[in-house]
Amino acid sequence: MEYALAIENAPESVPAGTGVLLVHPSTAQTDRIDTDFLKTDTDHLLVVSTRTTAREVEQKLEHYEVDEDSATILDAISVERGYTRRQSDRVQYVSAPDNLDAIVDRVEEFLDAHDGKLRVSVDSITEMVYYADEDRAIAAAEDLLELLATYDAAGLFHLARGVHEDDTVASFSELFDGVVELDEDGAVVADF
Repeated sequence: MEYALAIENAPESVPAGTGVLLVHPSTAQTDRIDTDFLKTDTDHLLVVSTRTTAREVEQKLEHYEVDEDSATILDAISVERGYTRRQSDRVQYVSAPDNLDAIVDRVEEFLDAHDGKLRVSVDSITEMVYYADEDRAIAAAEDLLELLATYDAAGLFHLARGVHEDDTVASFSELFDGVVELDEDGAVVADF
């Protein structure tokens, strides 16, 4: 199975099980790349948000015309921030961005419960590193990439370049099948 990629300067498609790292400046707008990835050639999608609330994710999906009926959101920040939460079939919560085991478990539950072309967006690894630590975040990324391969899914993982040392960015980049770099001006360079 192949997944179409709607990412500038990247291959037209990638095989099932592919994980892509999106490296971006901390100030860059990644929504366009993220939502194009999610709405292309997809039956079901999961947005794992360690950076923004489920409500903000819903607004982003609506704004960029992503099929919300096919979307599930895993919010890992609202509980930590003390926001009101309304769990539903489409919106789930874990206690905090450092609850990496729960995040991995919920991703596996989503992949196991759905058929067809499945996409996962993880926004963002940077928060996982910030709330947990680099080693735990790398282990979680490895677990998530293994799940993508097991379930023939595709994933896009965000990493903010400006807040990490170069060796941290390199350590994460080595894990992925492809790396997409977005610069301040919105230019995209892809390496697969």
